[in-house]
Amino acid sequence: MSRPYACVKPVVAVLMRLFFRVEVKNPEHVPLAGAVLLVANHSSLLDPPLVGGVVPRQLSFLAKAELFRIPLFGPLIRRLNARPVRREGPDPGALRMALRVLEEDGALLIFPEGTRGAEGVLRPAKAGAGMLAVKSGAPVVPVYISGSGRAWPRGQRLFRPAKVTVAFGPPLRFDGGRRAEGHRRTQYETASRAMMAAIARLKDSAATDGTRVVVRAAGRRGAGAPPPAASL
Repeated sequence: MSRPYACVKPVVAVLMRLFFRVEVKNPEHVPLAGAVLLVANHSSLLDPPLVGGVVPRQLSFLAKAELFRIPLFGPLIRRLNARPVRREGPDPGALRMALRVLEEDGALLIFPEGTRGAEGVLRPAKAGAGMLAVKSGAPVVPVYISGSGRAWPRGQRLFRPAKVTVAFGPPLRFDGGRRAEGHRRTQYETASRAMMAAIARLKDSAATDGTRVVVRAAGRRGAGAPPPAASL
């Protein structure tokens, strides 16, 4: 684990303890080692640190390129494993970086919807998310975050205390194989739809199903993680 990431973990753990009643469901679906792609819904700037804070391993993130132009903040999130991605059109460089993380047995978090939306509203995924899943062959763990959009919705300047639930689902697998160009695009779109369907199932069952783990302290399972990032 990188030194900047390790230093931020206890700070984030304290903030979550102070401001959010974080509940985790089925964290055992996240492998402790090896490549894994986590795909989550996105309704708040809090989502990356919330997911990172309950995953017991270091995560990498994709963040919109504009964030890296902010003085001090851009260099900070880069040191915390965030990498820039352009939201307008394809970004081959971001895809190569993401594939490299997974090829090196890393854990990568992305938000398939591509940008923040309203609390509880799921939108179609971008095809790039499915492309990454198919090309990497890594297990894909769906994640549903509820409450973060109430804690810090889009357009609100500051966050407020709220209960947040982070639910993980069983890993999905997408076989790349050899396909013609047109068929590959269809395969990527199908994979993207499957991701959102899995996230929707977690949304439907979030209130009643799953193993609950309360985030308590840095260094334990479910503690800490870095801020902003992530879209493909």
